[in-house]
Amino acid sequence: MKRVGAHVSAAGGVFNAPLNAQAIGAKAFALFTKNQKQWAAKPLTSQEIDQFHANMQAGAFRPQDVLPHDGYLINLGNPDEDAREKSLQSFIVELNRCHDLGLVLLNFHPGSHLKKISVSDCLARIAESVNRALEATQGVMAVIENTAGQGTNLGHTFEQIAQIIDWVEDKSRIGVCLDTCHAFTSGYDLRTPEAYRETMTQFDHTVGFSFLKGMHLNDSKPDFGSRVDRHESLGKGKLGLAPFRQIMNDPRLDDIPLILETIEPELWPDEIAMLYGMVGENG
Repeated sequence: MKRVGAHVSAAGGVFNAPLNAQAIGAKAFALFTKNQKQWAAKPLTSQEIDQFHANMQAGAFRPQDVLPHDGYLINLGNPDEDAREKSLQSFIVELNRCHDLGLVLLNFHPGSHLKKISVSDCLARIAESVNRALEATQGVMAVIENTAGQGTNLGHTFEQIAQIIDWVEDKSRIGVCLDTCHAFTSGYDLRTPEAYRETMTQFDHTVGFSFLKGMHLNDSKPDFGSRVDRHESLGKGKLGLAPFRQIMNDPRLDDIPLILETIEPELWPDEIAMLYGMVGENG
């Protein structure tokens, strides 16, 4: 069974996110558990947690159907040790917030070398940060999101992602989220059935489908291999609809959150319905 949703608003309280997801016909969703552009956050209250659980139950969402995203300020590979430590402590807070909400995943961007250290050293810093964060928390899996490779962001090749995973000590608490826009603009084609199969085979051989815990379904404004991160609504960008038809008919992607981050939230109900309408169609 496919579980499609979107990154919905948690404005007014995290407990509103399941309601917002249910309203658009979602069977999965993503959210920020705190303001994504600030370091600090008030602790979640017992009332907020209880209401979140009640709304999850009302929407028939399971913990594994939710793919929270960490804050934008976090850089686990920061070459400045004080800045990296600040990011690490914030990441630990985010993992604990997910645990408090009864969730089991936390999506994160790997990190950036800022042109101050080598790619290898930055990947090692990211893995070390993840190891420390997992040691300090429990029950929540850190889910690496592939990036477009814009600027100095790492995680834009399957090899870089595999290297981080290799250096993470607790393999049971590390996973991957594949973003279709990021994959395309970083050089992994998805536009034809043949290209889709080749890219997914490469992912399986390099990283492994056992680590795939979610996907972001986004069309792309930029061209193939441009290393630019700009999402587009489904069918309105350079990817077109063909990759999403493949995704909706790939049994390896059953039962994981498939999350829209497309640029027109008012289209999400239609995009979700369109995706479910692709089930059973030939590629």
